[in-house]
Amino acid sequence: MIDASTFLFIYFSVVVFLLGGCIGSFLNVCVYRIPREESVVKPRSHCPHCGTMIAWYDNFPFFSFLLLGARCRHCKSPISVRYFLVELLTAVLFLLVWLHYGLDLRTPVYWLMVSGLVLGMFVDFEHMIIPDRVTIGGMVAGLVLSPLVPSLHGETTWLPSLIQAVIGLVLGSGSLWLVGVLGKLAFKKDAMGFGDVKLLGGLGALLGWQAVLFIIMVSACMGSIVGISLVVGRRKEWQSRLPYGPYIAAAAVLWILWGAGWWQMYMEWFAAPI
Repeated sequence: MIDASTFLFIYFSVVVFLLGGCIGSFLNVCVYRIPREESVVKPRSHCPHCGTMIAWYDNFPFFSFLLLGARCRHCKSPISVRYFLVELLTAVLFLLVWLHYGLDLRTPVYWLMVSGLVLGMFVDFEHMIIPDRVTIGGMVAGLVLSPLVPSLHGETTWLPSLIQAVIGLVLGSGSLWLVGVLGKLAFKKDAMGFGDVKLLGGLGALLGWQAVLFIIMVSACMGSIVGISLVVGRRKEWQSRLPYGPYIAAAAVLWILWGAGWWQMYMEWFAAPI
């Protein structure tokens, strides 16, 4: 027989997973409409092929995609797998944040962050841009939320947390901006999109300067691994088609879930006497 604590753990985990799926469903609307400069509120969700409004019973996260066989109920046009992936990824990330932090003031902030990262990542994949609502919005959110939730930066009072946010914003945006400038001088072409610069600035404001260093190193390693894999697989021409934003987003998620612990282990090892 399941005891009360186990039941509550399972119950809230399921609720959080479904909440993430619902948020992911809304993010799908944003991924499609924001780059096209359309309202994310009106009109209601509709098939992009035939324009038929999607009924409520066809709009359940995960399940509707599977039950409909990835096709519109009316015109039978295929539904992009991206809709299912965004909902599933958002749900999994919400659950992972919940399992890691539980009832903590940082939990809703990290949910907000992973939602923005999923949105920015999939827009970047499709359009090679990152919306200002994600990047500049992240900067503003970091400066507003850091003094309200000092634990975001490992602080207990608002002022040190705000200072950490400002340092993170400057270091995050400044470091990638410098990489872009030096890259353009060396290769005579843009080496870094300004959306990436703003994205890392927003992450720095929300997560701090340590996270910026972690994200730069991990995203660079990810990009190098993918680049080498494409060269080995004779797909070198694909390198120019892959944006850098998703690597930054993936590294930021790793930091949110486990990066602070890794950083602490690294600092203890680095500071240990030889």
